[in-house]
Amino acid sequence: MNTTCKLLLTAGIGSLALGLAVPAAAQTADADAQPAPATGEIETAADVVVNGTIAYRNRTEGAEPELVYDNEFFQRFEPLTAGDALKRVPSVTFLSDVIESDGPRLRGLDPGYTQILINGEKVPGNQADRGFFMDRIPAELIKQVEIVRSSSARRTGDAVAGTLNIVLRDGYQLDGGYVRAGGLFFDDGEVKPSLGAVFGGKVGPGRILLGANVQGRYNPKKKFSLRFDEPGGTLQNREDQSDTRDGTDYAFNASYDIDGETTDFELSGFYVRTDRLETERSFEYNSATGSGGSVRNGAGGNLLVDNSNINNIDQFNYSIGAKISHEWSAGETKLKVGYAKMNDEQWETENEIEFDRTTPRFTGDRFDTHIVDTEFSAGFEHKAPLGKDIDLAFGGYYQNKVRNADVEEATRQRFNLTTAFHTSYSQFALSPELYAAGFVGFAPTADSRVKEERKDLFALIEGDTGSVRWEVGLRWENTNSRITNRVDGLSVRQDYDHLLPSASAKIEVGGGGRITVSGARTVRRPRFDHITPGIFEEIGDNDLAGNPFLKPESAWGADLGYEHRIGSTGVIGINFFYRDVKDLIEVINTQEEGSGGPGTFVYTPANTGDGKVYGIEFDLSTSLGFLGLPDTGVFGNFSLLDSEITDEFGDRRFNGQSDYVYNFGFIQNFPSFGAAFGATYRKQGGAFDRNYLEEVHTTYGADLEVFVEKRFGKNITLRAVGSNLLDGEKREAFDKFNSITGQIARDDYEEYELEREKAGPVFQVMARVAF
Repeated sequence: MNTTCKLLLTAGIGSLALGLAVPAAAQTADADAQPAPATGEIETAADVVVNGTIAYRNRTEGAEPELVYDNEFFQRFEPLTAGDALKRVPSVTFLSDVIESDGPRLRGLDPGYTQILINGEKVPGNQADRGFFMDRIPAELIKQVEIVRSSSARRTGDAVAGTLNIVLRDGYQLDGGYVRAGGLFFDDGEVKPSLGAVFGGKVGPGRILLGANVQGRYNPKKKFSLRFDEPGGTLQNREDQSDTRDGTDYAFNASYDIDGETTDFELSGFYVRTDRLETERSFEYNSATGSGGSVRNGAGGNLLVDNSNINNIDQFNYSIGAKISHEWSAGETKLKVGYAKMNDEQWETENEIEFDRTTPRFTGDRFDTHIVDTEFSAGFEHKAPLGKDIDLAFGGYYQNKVRNADVEEATRQRFNLTTAFHTSYSQFALSPELYAAGFVGFAPTADSRVKEERKDLFALIEGDTGSVRWEVGLRWENTNSRITNRVDGLSVRQDYDHLLPSASAKIEVGGGGRITVSGARTVRRPRFDHITPGIFEEIGDNDLAGNPFLKPESAWGADLGYEHRIGSTGVIGINFFYRDVKDLIEVINTQEEGSGGPGTFVYTPANTGDGKVYGIEFDLSTSLGFLGLPDTGVFGNFSLLDSEITDEFGDRRFNGQSDYVYNFGFIQNFPSFGAAFGATYRKQGGAFDRNYLEEVHTTYGADLEVFVEKRFGKNITLRAVGSNLLDGEKREAFDKFNSITGQIARDDYEEYELEREKAGPVFQVMARVAF
């Protein structure tokens, strides 16, 4: 999109509120604005669609250190997914591509350190680190986002960094329905639709909630790379790449709830499907600038390689569950049962024409990936009074998880093209796909099965004295697993147990202040690919072998915070956290000779040592009523993140951990006009990854988002949003080495690469109508 179009669209967004507000200028009061319902009350559809109040972070009353953000906190900036919404909460970073928010990194740590829950239950994902991509959950289905900074005996202990719980709407949270419709406009002229509908109402003895969403997804990016023989050395090649993600997400959720005098029942489920095509086209040149029109001796130098990569992705997740609770003379008993499934199908084809040779050559490969992950779970909890304001809770949890993953690879027949092809080939009019030959044949390169059976027991005591709320608990987790590599015919059994104590307290101090303190032991289970026996990939010319005898990492952690109420809705808080991680899993050199012969080695994941993670988190969410500006809301958070690991190369942080992240913004309401506008600005610091033979420094540009809205009566809201208005960039510097000794001495480079990835702004226009 050219500069003029950008300015026109930005000006259009900025003038929308004013243009729509003029007919309503005669209004003397904002009849559209409705006070937020009290906790536990049912919201009407009009409350959700036409909300003239500003939403703030909730103060929770339980003992755990928890931050809660209702959907209204995010909605005005129209996040597309749960990942987009999480960009506005404390200590969450991403290392995904520009304008993508998939694997959240709480406290900046790898997604595998964060427990992801949907409605309080674990959900299988397609990632090898057991992570769940949050860009699979449409933001429109969310009731609230909960960040649990520490752990409780009530939940599984897979939460070294903390827990992110995405709560979907249910029938007791909405009365009536609404429709959402609009479009997204991208800087290359592409337009994508966004449609959704939600309905909640009474059916028989209970209430039903139905939600559906169809979301067009599109992400056009440009990448630029320069590769040198070493830092400050001779240019080897330049790569210009276009990378476009084009697809559609479909989502549906439903729940039926019955709240009785002594018995409550809930049946719920959700389904999410992603249909996506990822297309990459890259050209490698032997010059730093320019773009040759012909293959040989063009104005921009010679074309070395023309590469085309197409990946067709079809994924779905679904989960169904039932819960029942009953109050009787001995206390309250809760039972739950659930089933979840994830299916990931990917068909990736890469075709390439090599021109950096006397006779051009065509090569091609295809990779078919199939992952199916299923989980059955059941649990119970009983809570009984021990005395005045003190309760005992105990229970158990069972999970049976099976994950099957296989990859098949086929190679296209390689062939040489004519020498004259150098002059007859037009790189911008043609593509390597046009010259694709037949496949030699498919062969499995990976075929694994992991079966895990978990049996947990827990007990805790909790109390509430009015000024102090506390809980102390203990959880025992037992895991029995069988890991099979069906390509090599290897199968291994593994068992392990953990005792996980936890304690939390909230202490009221002064007028509106309270201290939160907590401590817990947590675990992180190994990656699926790390525990698969046999050789499963390569590191340069070396082999990487799985280790089914890996122990989970464990961590002792503590959080200490203080928060203070500002007026009736605002809150300001500060929190200090510390994690002492044991049995870190790192890749080591076994000193065994690799399949490449002398000078190559076999590497394997192993429990190598310890690490520390620590930081400070600050957040603010309040109106400026104390300054005489009750219709102005401000919010922000700032986190300083740090960690320590010592490996054979020296000291470093945890891989991928940004050293800081912050965002801040404001919302301004105009009650008499039934309008509002606001902005949010976000920035995260640099990150560093060090692995065998490769090191990566990553930095991100800032992100600016702006919205304006106009409310019509009590049933209609029209909103326009501009995001990525600063044309976000991701920059990476890769140090790649030929040998480990060369990596230590910094004198045996394979190459040094500088890569820049950039995407343009995205504009949305969305309307909601309540009925």
